[in-house]
Amino acid sequence: MRKLYVRIYFAVLASLAVFALAAGLLWRAFGVDGPWSQAYEVEATLAQNALPPAGAPKTEQQAALEKLAANLRADIALFAPDRSPLAAVGEPLPAPEAGRERGGWIRRWGGPAWTVRLPDGRWLEVRAPHGHRHTPYGLFLALALLALAVGVGAYPVARRLTSRLERLQAGVESLGAGELSARVKVEGSDEVARLAGSFNRAAGRIEELVGAHRTLLANASHELRTPLARIRMAVELMKERADPVRKAGLEQDIAELDALLDEILLASRLDAVKEPDTDEEVDLLALAAEECARYDDTQLDGEPVTVRGDPRLLRRMIRNLLENAKRHGAPPIQVRLSRTGGSAELAVCDHGPGVPEAERERVFDPFYRHTGTQEIAGAGLGLALVRQIARRHRGEARCAPRGGQGSCFIVVVPER
Repeated sequence: MRKLYVRIYFAVLASLAVFALAAGLLWRAFGVDGPWSQAYEVEATLAQNALPPAGAPKTEQQAALEKLAANLRADIALFAPDRSPLAAVGEPLPAPEAGRERGGWIRRWGGPAWTVRLPDGRWLEVRAPHGHRHTPYGLFLALALLALAVGVGAYPVARRLTSRLERLQAGVESLGAGELSARVKVEGSDEVARLAGSFNRAAGRIEELVGAHRTLLANASHELRTPLARIRMAVELMKERADPVRKAGLEQDIAELDALLDEILLASRLDAVKEPDTDEEVDLLALAAEECARYDDTQLDGEPVTVRGDPRLLRRMIRNLLENAKRHGAPPIQVRLSRTGGSAELAVCDHGPGVPEAERERVFDPFYRHTGTQEIAGAGLGLALVRQIARRHRGEARCAPRGGQGSCFIVVVPER
């Protein structure tokens, strides 16, 4: 019973059941054995005064009993102290049970009857007429029907309350999954409605902050391109007058900054736009072959696989994997493309030091640095972009364990 509305509903039903049982027991204790028993005791005393002595003949007792039952329309029976029948009027009544020493209700076939023991040891038993019989089970039936009616009426109330909580939960999960525009409908004016309103206000504020952050990041990255272009032009104007080693270092720094800015801009665009700009059939093997041709000591093996997606993003994904293997691995770099359960599986493996098992998931974090070293291992957004692009194409990227030396990054993307 994990659903809240089910727990509330069954709590209401359990409360009704306890109430019905308690009411029935109390009525039985104070209603049946109270006024009714006193009335029958009075009737028994009056009947004893009208009946002949216990030793009188049965015919005399029968006549007295018929006279007593006249116009009563009730079933009456008189039993000897040994519970043998002496006289009876109306439908037959069962004899008091053996071992019974006191009067009270007898509930057997034909309906409940009341029996009382006279002072001389005889037993007088009375059953009300059909239209006036007192049936205690009727109260239990009425209480059961009442509980059923309340149970049926309580279900939509409990369901309506918890359905709003379920919609609020769905909104929270959507917001947590990155859908910043997620909102919930505010229904009513109770605590749940106020909670929904607070969630909408918080979600709106989060969307504004994240949007402002993305805009700031994209604008800053774009504006940095201008000074980088001026620096590159200044380096070109130095020509032969500058130290070649220093000039090469400056060019390398500029290239790295330019690549980093390009990655930041791409990551911001992927965050801002949830749907791909282009959706077409792409030959993944052809893309991999074109990218592998740009790197030395790279081996490509596989079969043609066609996927649907953005060819520019898929090309960037393959290039980042190859660049990561070149910078942080060791040749030869092996690229393998295959089909696996209706998906295209791209594996890029190298023969470098490999990735520790505890850090195989963290290497996909932006600007990740390897533990215990000053060297940047995966610093930047290269592998983070690989995972973003794979998920944009309904796929996934992971760092797989590899026997021996080296690391292996695998991307799985559904086929067309």
